[in-house]
Amino acid sequence: MAKKEKKKEASKKQEVLMKVDFTKKNYVLFALGILTIVLGFISLSKGSITLAPILLIIGYLVFIPLALLLK
Repeated sequence: MAKKEKKKEASKKQEVLMKVDFTKKNYVLFALGILTIVLGFISLSKGSITLAPILLIIGYLVFIPLALLLK
């Protein structure tokens, strides 16, 4: 009987961990992150050594984590 209860608890934990509810705000932040990353790579290909790293850092370290962490 204890094994069945443990399995039920484990499956509930997996459901909670697997469920990610994205709102419109999350999708907007994710799109902004992708846009800044793309702009960073475009400016990098044009030879910018100041703007490109700034855009890439903002995209990878600000917008993408915010999109994943905010509810």
